[in-house]
Amino acid sequence: MEHSVHIDLARCRGCTTCIKNCPTEAIRVRDGQAAILADRCIDCGSCIRVCPHRAIHPAVEPLKGMERFACRVAVPDPALYGQFGQMADIGQILAGIKQLGFQYIFESARSAELLARHARGKCEGPLPRISSSCPAVLRLIRLRFPHLIDHVEPVMLPMEFAAIQARRAVAEETGLAPEEIGVFAIVPCAAKVTAVRRPEGLAQPVLDGAFSIQELCLELVRTMAQDQGEHLDTAAGSSGIFTAFAGGESALRGERASLAVDGIRNVIEMLEEIEDGRQSGVEFLELWACTQGCVGGCLNVENPYVARLHLSALAAALPGEGGGSMGADQEWDDVTFTRTLQYSPAFRLDEDRAAAMEKYRRIDVLAEQLPGLHCGACGAPNCRAFAEDVVQGRASEGDCIFFQQEENQPAGLPPSFLRREDQ
Repeated sequence: MEHSVHIDLARCRGCTTCIKNCPTEAIRVRDGQAAILADRCIDCGSCIRVCPHRAIHPAVEPLKGMERFACRVAVPDPALYGQFGQMADIGQILAGIKQLGFQYIFESARSAELLARHARGKCEGPLPRISSSCPAVLRLIRLRFPHLIDHVEPVMLPMEFAAIQARRAVAEETGLAPEEIGVFAIVPCAAKVTAVRRPEGLAQPVLDGAFSIQELCLELVRTMAQDQGEHLDTAAGSSGIFTAFAGGESALRGERASLAVDGIRNVIEMLEEIEDGRQSGVEFLELWACTQGCVGGCLNVENPYVARLHLSALAAALPGEGGGSMGADQEWDDVTFTRTLQYSPAFRLDEDRAAAMEKYRRIDVLAEQLPGLHCGACGAPNCRAFAEDVVQGRASEGDCIFFQQEENQPAGLPPSFLRREDQ
């Protein structure tokens, strides 16, 4: 998989902060620098947030990347609108986007409204049904909760639906070939950057690139400071704007027995409860890897709680649902996945079951010999992960300071105080 989370080795100090905060144990520190286990990364952005040296960053396209297209379309996430405090309304922000060089704007907030309309009463499958709106959650389910794949609603992301509609409409209006039209998402998180390049539920990408809200905010502030009074009408209503934060999609869908869970650790806990059958009363689950939903994405600039406040104020002046019929006449099959979600066996120890069971036994034995301090000095997030690394050949026992102390301990002295049985 082509991930959007990258490590700048020139900045990395090997401090192990990232390995302790990664929810899928996808990072190791070896030879004093961090490295990502690509098959385990879900691009949730947790490491980007916590890195004290700013060594981890998303690989987003520079703004000038859109210049390779004759016609350029922006698909802004509604989280963008909450980043500017009281200095701008949505119409002013949309006008600023056009001044950056885009000829057309198709708002994913409006697409969210249309997708909700299409999905009402159409989604079937085991309860609770799980929203497909967060790409990081979809990857998490494929990686750690494959038994819950059938619970995911097969509905494409709003930005994907907007991109399909935009390319078709602009091609009809301008007479340009679809490949001459560049459609770019303006996104709040690393997971959506990756989703642009490799969609979870689509066989082929439908967007040509992604720009981070963080990068565009400064440029937008400059263009809006030179505002000549131009304002564009938003196509979205308040219900579409509210999908930028947790609970907005449930309200838009009119779901009653629903839960909105935000924060990747809370999401994992909820999925574990669903897997264990401990949440039988829930019919619809809205899960967000980021705090407060997309307003908490690592590519935003505003505090997520403050951004939510700003968005609520902006949406108060809008009707409940936006206008325009673009995409409203689509059939159900036009908005669903074109590729079935598949289990990602990143945690499988070996393709041969007998060999995997033997490795599992060796991991158990080695884990029992380790101190259980989970200090991270070995470069793994915890002692069991280190034991797995040793068995899988990614590390050696000597990488643990506990074993180093044993080797250097003079004869005749009592066993190390680090031993589990002596604690």
